[in-house]
Amino acid sequence: MQKTVRLKDQSEVLIREMERGDLDDSHAFFKSLPEDDRAYLRREVTKREVVERRISEIESGAVMRLVAVADGQIVADGSLEISDEEWKRHVGELRLIVGQPYQRKGLGALMARELYLLAASAKMEEIIVKIMRPQEGALSIFRRLGFREEASLHDYVQDQVGRKQDLILMRCDLEALWKEMEDFLASGDWERTR
Repeated sequence: MQKTVRLKDQSEVLIREMERGDLDDSHAFFKSLPEDDRAYLRREVTKREVVERRISEIESGAVMRLVAVADGQIVADGSLEISDEEWKRHVGELRLIVGQPYQRKGLGALMARELYLLAASAKMEEIIVKIMRPQEGALSIFRRLGFREEASLHDYVQDQVGRKQDLILMRCDLEALWKEMEDFLASGDWERTR
């Protein structure tokens, strides 16, 4: 899968599946993120061996990963995690981070749409996201895309600097997500990105 998309500012970005050869570029992307953005990530992705494990997860089939590339550099990373537990095979977990220079340009929504298509092809019925409470921007985006808060666990996780944070679990069924995403993208006159 490779798709060139046009963002709100008319710049173009290539969205494609992550490959083993992306190790160095992926590591560089995560190291370039401001500490505030990395604080809420689940893993310490500034360590090369952690990024290597993330790529190995693709090869095992546990995760589908997409990257957005502009000027030869990764500018966003998204994944759809697939449970190996039979009772949760219909649910995927979406994870997404966009580098600051590409935030507020619609790239997150476009990446979410491509991850949705991966979920649909894998016969998933629902997508969940897990977000720490201070991530107000991410909470807002996912609400606009039709996700609803299902649970909040007080002081359940720690951010990268060791502060306890509430974990918010949001969920959206794929049919509702597709409608919201289409409405959201259409309102930006992005019909040509399909």
